[in-house]
Amino acid sequence: MHFDVDGDDFHLDLLFFHVEQLRYIVIELKTGKFKPDRIGQLQFYIALVNDRLRRDAHAPTVGILVCGSSKDHTVYYALNQAGSPMAVSTCTYETLPASEQAALPSENDLSATLDWVQPPAL
Repeated sequence: MHFDVDGDDFHLDLLFFHVEQLRYIVIELKTGKFKPDRIGQLQFYIALVNDRLRRDAHAPTVGILVCGSSKDHTVYYALNQAGSPMAVSTCTYETLPASEQAALPSENDLSATLDWVQPPAL
């Protein structure tokens, strides 16, 4: 999802709308370990969705950060003062069962696809 803010381009990794809960869900995908500054980026994207898409009848927007690994205390402090509902989840191919890994595209296939769909640099 693309947003233009004061002439700068911002791209959310994934944006969903939960029909039953009437809320937007912003998902950011990051490789590597969790870093607290990624919460600021997620809060920025939640604020964009709230300002540009969310209606009064909608439930609060939820943000989810999926990263390769995290440490509980670091995540706790990063989320401690967050004003929006947010969560941090870890996910790596190595932690999936072999049958699930076989059913999903490889990390290299996903990277190649993402490289192909990225907008050209200006």
